[in-house]
Amino acid sequence: VQLQASGGGLVQAGGSLRLSCAASGRTFSSNAMGWFRQAPGKEREFVSIISSNGDSTIYQDSVKGRFTISRDNAKNTIYLQMNSLKPEDTAVYYCAASLYSSAYHYRATAFDSWGQGTQVTVSS
Repeated sequence: VQLQASGGGLVQAGGSLRLSCAASGRTFSSNAMGWFRQAPGKEREFVSIISSNGDSTIYQDSVKGRFTISRDNAKNTIYLQMNSLKPEDTAVYYCAASLYSSAYHYRATAFDSWGQGTQVTVSS
C-alpha cells in the first residue's frame, strides 16, 4: 500500500493540527493503521494506532487526551487530530499500515508500509 501524509506545519504551543494519510493499493480497510514520529536526534516512536474497523485505538501515554486518531475507510484515509500541542511534539510524523487488523500489534516491526512523513513544529 502507498501512503501519503499531509497536514503538518508550524503552530504555537497550545494550538492544533490535523494530519491526514491517504492510502492506495491493497485493501485499506483490512489493516490497522498507525502514526509514529521521529524528533531530531531521537529514535522513531509510536504515537497511536487504530484497528481496521476503527473500533479500537491505542495511544502513547504522552499524547493521551490530546491526540485523536480516526479513519474513514470509504476515503482510504486516516487522521490524527492533535490538540494542546507542546514543543516536545515537534517531530516528523509518519503514517504506517500494519500487517494486522488488530490495534494490539503496535511495535514498528508490525508495520510494512510507511508514508514519507510530514513535519510538525511547535513553537514555545
